[in-house]
Order: sequence, then C-alpha cells, then structure tokens
Amino acid sequence: MNRSKDWPASLLLEHSALQHEHAPRPLPLFLELVRSAAARDAGLGRNALAGLLRYEQAPRKPSRQVRPAIHRVNGASLRDCGGSGPPLVLVPSLINPPNVLDLDPEVSLADASAGMGRSVLLLDWGSASDRSTLSVAGHVTELLLPLLGQLGQPPALAGYCLGGTMAIAAANLTPVERIVTMASPWNFSLYPEEGRSALASLWEHARAAAISLGALPMEVLQSAFWSLDPERTVAKFAKFAALPSDSPQGRRFVALEDWANEGEPLPIPAARELIEDFFANDLPGTGKWTIGAQVITDALDIPALHLTAGEDRIAPAVTAPIGSGTVINIDSGHVGMIVGSARKDLLSALRPFIDPACR
Repeated sequence: MNRSKDWPASLLLEHSALQHEHAPRPLPLFLELVRSAAARDAGLGRNALAGLLRYEQAPRKPSRQVRPAIHRVNGASLRDCGGSGPPLVLVPSLINPPNVLDLDPEVSLADASAGMGRSVLLLDWGSASDRSTLSVAGHVTELLLPLLGQLGQPPALAGYCLGGTMAIAAANLTPVERIVTMASPWNFSLYPEEGRSALASLWEHARAAAISLGALPMEVLQSAFWSLDPERTVAKFAKFAALPSDSPQGRRFVALEDWANEGEPLPIPAARELIEDFFANDLPGTGKWTIGAQVITDALDIPALHLTAGEDRIAPAVTAPIGSGTVINIDSGHVGMIVGSARKDLLSALRPFIDPACR
C-alpha cells in the first residue's frame, strides 16, 4: 500500500536546511532516496531520517594514529603496519581512503595480516592533487611499481576492490611473490547492464564539468554506487537508528560512513580509463588492457587467490579475475568481507595462503 500521504514532507525540508558537517555525499540525492522509500513505507523513511540525524550528531573518536611512512614516491607512500617476515603490501582502491584496511584494532586487516608471518605495508595513494595527471595504469607505473622497487625483494600483494585490479597489473610488470585480490573486478562486461548504463549516463552528464575541474568528484561515483541498491542505502540508516547509542556496531557504522564520505575526487585520466576503457569496453576482461607494450592479463604464473563476496553489488563475484589461481567466495557484502563478521572467513582463507609457516 502506498502510504506517501502519511509521510511528513516537512521533515525532509527541515533536514535539508540544516548545516551538515557529517552527512552522506551527495546529501540531496540521499534525501531523495529517503523520500522515494518513504512513498512506499513511511516508517522506513522516518527511521532513516532518524538514523541520519543520529549519524550527523554522533561523537567522533580521535582518528587512529597514522602509520609511519617508510617509503615515499611523489606523494604516495608505504605505511609500516608491523609484523615480521617477507613483505606483504596491501593495495587499496583509488576511490576511498585506504584506512578501511586498518579501520580499528578489532577489524584491521593490516593488524591481522601482521600476525601471519609478514611485514605488512599499507599503500597510501596520497592526495588526489598530486596524482592529477595519472590514469589507473599511471598509478601503477608511476607510484606502485617504484614503491615496490624500494623493498629489495618481490613482495606479496593483497589488493582490495580496484586495488586488486591494479595489483594484477603490477604483477604483470614487476616480480611479485604471490597475489591476493579481495572483491576486485576484472571482467567488467559481466556487471549488470543496468548498472553499466547508469554509470555511462552519469559520466556523460558529468564529463564536461569534471574535465573543467580536472577531476571527477567523489559524489558522482557515490551516486553510481547508491544506484546499484538504493533500498539498502536507506535501510542501513534506518537500522542504525535502532542500535544502542554506544554499541560497537554503532561506532563502526559511524566510522565506515565517515570513510565512505571522505573519498577524494578521481583524477580525470583515471576516471576516463575506469569508465570508458574498463566499464564500457572491458579491456581487462577481453585481454586488451595494455600498459606500455605489455598486455595485462589475470593469467599469472605466480600463486594467486581471489576472494569474492557473494552479496557484493560494487564488484559482483561474477566479475572477479579467474585467469589463474583459486577463487573462494565469502558470504558477505563488499565492505562486510573486510570489516564485518565475515572478515573471520576472509582471514581463514587468507592465512594458509600468505603465512609462510603454513606452507
């Protein structure tokens, strides 16, 4: 039953007039998603707005101390996350900050990996303004490869989301001991056609302004992510409204939403390669992605492990690299496999692959 008449539109107007230091980006689109949800379920809309207000007003703990950088190249760095043994480099996506891999001691993939017989280094891409001329491939050749070259031995790589796609490229271009990808897309033509079309439309409308700015604002990509599952975007705020005020789940929700909303703009060359070459033409999945004269392939001659998330809408499991190695599916969403309860399954799959003591 449509209960939109029960939905007080004044709540939306009142909320949109407030100043928002902490809010989903872009906030007007989020409020429109809430309005649409409320047209079907007024209670869901009210609860989502209650969750949004609570999120905005939630106390923020001091950020976790930034790990020390031990190698730097043009604003990018490798940050020392502890551990001992051969190096493992964690490669995050370009789209959101790297700290999702080191969010807090309880769910830090960096901390967990440091207990697996490895010296763990977290790649920090640095400020987008320092990378304004770099494509996706350029981030690999101009930043990632020089950083890896400073380690003195071939590292293991573990890449998350687009970071896994880029880690595969690095493994084609420099000696790497082994590679792990986590929720990483490779076969972009296997994304749902509706999602690919929506991204193409967003790019068509945003391209001219983005080129003028020199970067694609994070809000455009966030809009694309939300369009994949708008109901879930609203429902998670409604669920947050019902959590105890100081519960671990509530604190982590705030930390994750802050992370999701802190992404930097994507340099135009990287945005163009991602949207036009990857999503539109699937150069990686069709074997046509080249860097210099090198064809970049997921058929690697090193040990490879590909961890997919069965409920992933950002990088559906079907898009994962399958050219070589082992694929293990985890019953989780895109972020939940890293920081949710499913991280235990991820770590169980990861340990025997990366811990030298297990071989």
